[in-house]
Amino acid sequence: MNYTGEYQKKLVKAEEAVKVIQSGDWVDYGTFQNQVVMLDMALAGRKDDLRDVKIRSACRVSGPPAAAMADPTNESFTFNSGHYSPIDRKVGDFGMCYYYPLLFREVPSYYQYATVDVAMVAVTPMNRHGYFNFGPTNVYSKKTCDLAKHVILEVNPNIPWVMGGNQESIHISEVDYIVEADWPLMQLPEIPVKYEDEKIAGLILKEIEDGSCIQLGIGALPNALGRLIAKSDLKDLGVHSEMMCDAFLEMWEAGRITGMKKNIDQGKMVFTFALGSLRLYDFLDQNPGVASYPVDYVNYPHMIAANDKVVSINNALEVDLFGQVAAESSGPRHISGTGGQVDFVEGAYMSKGGKSFIALSSTYTDKEGRLQSRISPTLSPGTIVTTTRSTVMYIATEFGIACMKAKSTWERAEALIELAHPKFREDLIREAEKMNIWRKCNKRPTMAQCVG
Repeated sequence: MNYTGEYQKKLVKAEEAVKVIQSGDWVDYGTFQNQVVMLDMALAGRKDDLRDVKIRSACRVSGPPAAAMADPTNESFTFNSGHYSPIDRKVGDFGMCYYYPLLFREVPSYYQYATVDVAMVAVTPMNRHGYFNFGPTNVYSKKTCDLAKHVILEVNPNIPWVMGGNQESIHISEVDYIVEADWPLMQLPEIPVKYEDEKIAGLILKEIEDGSCIQLGIGALPNALGRLIAKSDLKDLGVHSEMMCDAFLEMWEAGRITGMKKNIDQGKMVFTFALGSLRLYDFLDQNPGVASYPVDYVNYPHMIAANDKVVSINNALEVDLFGQVAAESSGPRHISGTGGQVDFVEGAYMSKGGKSFIALSSTYTDKEGRLQSRISPTLSPGTIVTTTRSTVMYIATEFGIACMKAKSTWERAEALIELAHPKFREDLIREAEKMNIWRKCNKRPTMAQCVG
């Protein structure tokens, strides 16, 4: 069947397509690399015609949202994000972006409580069978379109066609309007790898076995670990990861990844979204060795645990002496989001032989140039707990790795203080004593452990 005629009937200018949006509507913009650009600009142009349009998005990467920037008072448009990118964060600092808390694995089910009047999503060009592909961003794109009253696609030839397990594509028969665009995909900038990242990566590398199934988050540490794995003699690694990044490409090119020891999706590098370089996007295009799935497949703990020896590595901003992990806010200022950290911490722990690592450098330098500890007595006021103390498994800094499972409060405090920078250890001990989570016989960095 030839779908060209149907395509031409639905093809309109962006300004025409956004006329379906009415005051009070909820509009979904897509997530990550399939967020719309031309349609966003066209909607911004309707600022004076509309009131109280709510926009739902996650991790804006293709420039500041034009609709939000056009209406700083939020009278016409209110922009909401389920995961802050650096762009969302800056827009949020000016009161033009609001975070909605979530467990990433659960988002498709949230739509039973939410409204989608219009879904606008960026996709690949249509193939001869009438399908458009969501490219490097499966996530919950299809779910959004299925529930929307109106579906508008922004077709971009720069988006790679990524093969999937399911819900990676949408058919033209499910679409109301088509808008053509030609903007470049965002490339994730190279994040400098510091000494602390190299040190932590080296410690975690020793915990990885042949046949392990790897999940990596975003940042310098995954890049450092990927390079170390690529240079190692590890064999038959698998990939089941929320995010596909360049570190996996390096491991694959070095022959470390085969996926042949996986229990599910054997031989496939499984993910729900990808962010990286143009080289990564080119690798994903039409590659049968990768498979994108919706987030409620990739991130559900029982699906993660279906593979043995899952190794999960995620970052944090701060950890307190009780083992609470903060990865999304600094005080009340929102930085990123819960993302899939909780999903993979739980899933890796459930996996046979699995290990979950929360990794962070022991210190940071504040705006005044002062060295501060990332391991603190209690989390800074207003800081959001991402991973609870009951859930966390391993915590790693450049000074070592400690398991939190089966540890009492005084054991946790002792282990975490040993992971802190030496400059702060005595102060942390004093605070632990005040909070009654320190025994007289606990080890001190400057004293031998007492006996008897």
